[in-house]
Amino acid sequence: MEHAVAATPAWAVLAYLVAGVLFILALRGLSSPESSQAGNRNGMIGMLIAVGTTLALHPTGLPLIIGAIAIGGGIGWVIAQRIQMTAMPELVAGFHSLVGMAAVLVGCAAYLNPASFGIVDSAGAILGVSRVEMGLGVAIGAITFSGSIIAFLKLSGRMSGSPILLPGRHVLNLGVLVGILVLTGIFATDATAAAGQGPLLWIILALSFIIGVTLIIPIGGADMPVVISMLNSYSGWAAAAMGFTLQNTAMIITGALVGSSGAILSYIMCRAMNRSFISVIAGGFGADAGPAGEKGAAIQKSYKAGSADDAAFIMQNAESVIIVPGYGMAVSQAQHALREMGDLLKKEGVSVKYAIHPVAGRMPGHMNVLLAEANVPYDEVFELEDINSEFGQCDVAFVIGANDVTNPLAKTDKSSPIYGMPILDVEKAKTVLFVKRSMGGVGYAGVDNPVFYADNTMMLLADAKKMVENIVKGLNGGGH
Repeated sequence: MEHAVAATPAWAVLAYLVAGVLFILALRGLSSPESSQAGNRNGMIGMLIAVGTTLALHPTGLPLIIGAIAIGGGIGWVIAQRIQMTAMPELVAGFHSLVGMAAVLVGCAAYLNPASFGIVDSAGAILGVSRVEMGLGVAIGAITFSGSIIAFLKLSGRMSGSPILLPGRHVLNLGVLVGILVLTGIFATDATAAAGQGPLLWIILALSFIIGVTLIIPIGGADMPVVISMLNSYSGWAAAAMGFTLQNTAMIITGALVGSSGAILSYIMCRAMNRSFISVIAGGFGADAGPAGEKGAAIQKSYKAGSADDAAFIMQNAESVIIVPGYGMAVSQAQHALREMGDLLKKEGVSVKYAIHPVAGRMPGHMNVLLAEANVPYDEVFELEDINSEFGQCDVAFVIGANDVTNPLAKTDKSSPIYGMPILDVEKAKTVLFVKRSMGGVGYAGVDNPVFYADNTMMLLADAKKMVENIVKGLNGGGH
């Protein structure tokens, strides 16, 4: 039976179609740094059209809606102005949780007052198809909310980034997931649920909150960029499910685009990391760490330390330098000084390139965004598969705040939590200059890096920004 609502006017259908096309163009634009600004503009224009159309279709309570938009928009504006780039990953996770909770609240409101949503039949019972949409939307939204909260806590340091392994977690997750699907099927056919009564929806909601937690807490910090992408996909599907409940074409289109693009990105990143996509969805991939993943501190070995002047001299007399940025660069906000260093080296006739690992930082594209912020030319930035073969021929690999993505244990130590993940082969360069705050800690995955102690490595122990600034001073004062 059809939803008991008036047909959407033709002009609104056309407006939603235009908005959908703009969203597709936005995703296309975001696929390249050169077109990313145009992509963002298309997305904002599309969202403005979609929101404006929806408000025009539902003028009842317009002052309250506009007031809510003003409050939420004001909060978002303040956060966007104050947030540092280093905190962007946890901000994204936090915003994903809000999308999930919005889906939960819409689903609960529709269940408690279905007539106002136009999802009842002539007898006043909630339509079966609407109950399916409602159950799935609430479940996906709750998983997105609780999973995103855990990701936020891990990324912000409020919870350990190490895997938290529950006994029998895979059996637990599978059991809870099957329970959610079975209960959703019962919810769609149960007469009590059709009357808007009974505990089924609330049980589905509780189980979904639980599995959101149990899926994410076993995942280690090194794999968090994939988690962010995966939660982004979940938030899209939650929005799409609620779009059906609200009978809003724009929500369905937008949610489907976000959900599918997030899933595709997660798949691409899993392939880049040599991970199983299915194991990501199951939760806890790469979490069965043996001793190598439990150390939490660097092993005390002999290493060769150097100064900014040493680094400046070595790079100044090199023919080629490949710069590998990591989260340490983001924390110290060293990207502007790094770009200045690169410019000075190029003036000396040195070839300068930047190598980006797909999971460097804490979210997809983290390093690319920081380098773009510093106006590093796009044609100097290369992904792992495009530049990895060049390390064997380059004079200097300059690693700034990256550990896990350059750790050769990923190729040799089967007990390591990063085993199997492709890495940047910096150890093959003639000289490795490794910027690190101190030798007292390890990367986010909790694994020591043997490159620190290699004969061709010079450790530059200092805050990344201060070290690069001092190297810049050395380059300004030196010469061939």
